[in-house]
Amino acid sequence: MDETPLLIVDGANVVGSRPNGWWRDRAGAAARLRDSLAPVATTGLPARLAAPVEVVLVVEGAARNVPGSDAVRVVSAAGSGDDTVVDLVADAPRRRRLVVTADRELRDRVTALGAEVYGPRWLRDAPANT
Repeated sequence: MDETPLLIVDGANVVGSRPNGWWRDRAGAAARLRDSLAPVATTGLPARLAAPVEVVLVVEGAARNVPGSDAVRVVSAAGSGDDTVVDLVADAPRRRRLVVTADRELRDRVTALGAEVYGPRWLRDAPANT
């Protein structure tokens, strides 16, 4: 069993959870989210998730071409971002998997596979991201 937790972030859902003008530059918003997630890989989220963490950001649509970084693997959904998140969860059955989304249907799908689910605020309000 891989001891490194897998944190999968539903990029479109998390970006869309704040009305900060993200719709004017979806790719830029996804890149900013990627960059804000980078410290989580090495420091975790104090009192929430111990480091190291494998961080995966799932992007779709206009953000599909956002590249990954050394700390954050970016997965571009070929179709549905939700389906891609589910596939990532299903492909790692022996790991602790945490999914960040507010999408109710996606929550149901990944919890059925044994993943933990947290809303965007859980990630946004963590001490490492304030």
